[in-house]
Amino acid sequence: MELRVNNLSCARGGVPVLAGVSFAVAAGQALILRGPNGAGKTTLLRTLAGLQPALAGEVSVGADDVALATHADGVKAALTVAENLGFWAAVHGQRDIAPAISAMNLTALQSRPAGQLSAGQRRRLGLARLLVTGRKVWLLDEPTVSLDAASVGLFVQVITTHLANGGLAVIATHIDLGLTAAQTLDLAPFKARLGALP
Repeated sequence: MELRVNNLSCARGGVPVLAGVSFAVAAGQALILRGPNGAGKTTLLRTLAGLQPALAGEVSVGADDVALATHADGVKAALTVAENLGFWAAVHGQRDIAPAISAMNLTALQSRPAGQLSAGQRRRLGLARLLVTGRKVWLLDEPTVSLDAASVGLFVQVITTHLANGGLAVIATHIDLGLTAAQTLDLAPFKARLGALP
């Protein structure tokens, strides 16, 4: 598995944001996206996930290979932690949610309705969803928001295991996750100039 992006240009709300973005991420590697707020990190991730069309360029993987975790965590408040994960596992043709519950320290919370979780617990549940997708390409938009230091450590271990098992990840984050198999891409040089795109 490899994610290759060639000369990609994307827009937000019809306004060009990024132009000429090219990179490759191999299995076992992570790419950290850097740039100030508004640089286009979220727009790039949404384009890679197939949620919005690119203005130009090519992405080598299809949407069916990708799992996206954003600020909108997709958690159903009325369902318990276990029911939420069970639902998403079924959507992706998976069954076993126990590893996801354990990895994100949700064992004691699995019977609690998601609507009763704290912001950090809810974020851990949202990230646990990645583990029940069975997908190799993870796209993550500021995944550590609302997480305490211990939960960030859990998340880093989950990413490390995913990479060791042949997965890959593209992560927009402002913090240093300490991932040894990571490269960094600053999006500032790819800012689209108005009138530069067809």
